[in-house]
Amino acid sequence: MFGNYGYGFDSTFILLIPAMLFAFYAQNKVSSTFKKYMNIRNRNGFTGYEVARKILDSNGLYDIPIEMINGKLTDHYDPRHKVLRLSHEVYSGNSVASLGVAAHECGHAIQHQNEYLPLVLRNTIAPVASFGSQAAWILFIIGFAVNAMGLINIGILLFTAAVLFQIITLPVEFNASSRAIGMLESYGIVPMDEIGPAKKVLNAAALTYVAAALTAIMQLVRLLILRQRRD
Repeated sequence: MFGNYGYGFDSTFILLIPAMLFAFYAQNKVSSTFKKYMNIRNRNGFTGYEVARKILDSNGLYDIPIEMINGKLTDHYDPRHKVLRLSHEVYSGNSVASLGVAAHECGHAIQHQNEYLPLVLRNTIAPVASFGSQAAWILFIIGFAVNAMGLINIGILLFTAAVLFQIITLPVEFNASSRAIGMLESYGIVPMDEIGPAKKVLNAAALTYVAAALTAIMQLVRLLILRQRRD
């Protein structure tokens, strides 16, 4: 990204290569795994919507609606509006993959209900992280161009918030997946032989968050090295 402004052809860019390769692997892994287990139907015949409704209601979350949204793997829980949104293939699908994803998003809703600390921290830092991820590079590049260390330091500080967001996201996602598998099993939603495939789907999805965190960390390291060279 820095290279687009004429400064990117330096040795620090090599720091990003392992992270970029891992991100590419993670994205392909989640796509292939999801596609594979979309073809394995839950023997109990539940759809993603039915599973989500059952889990939410079993945890006293009767007031959380479940909406269908467009896109692929766009499933998410919206804590601001307290709405669970599932993509069409998850909402209407009765595959092991669909049920795993639906249960995972319910895990986030339960985290929100229980004020799970990492989720509270992530939601708190989210506005700053969102702004920082966009403004950081602008400030850093301007500061680098006019040799203004103050702007460079502010840019790095803002980007650090974005990095913290990615790091805090990891326990949030891992915990949601752990809750999902536990509920699929304890509520008798899927037979024991379908628990393994559901875990594989969620583990593959978790790789994308690990890749995002690794990429952000490497970007921050790169910014720090470039600042040090500018001193």
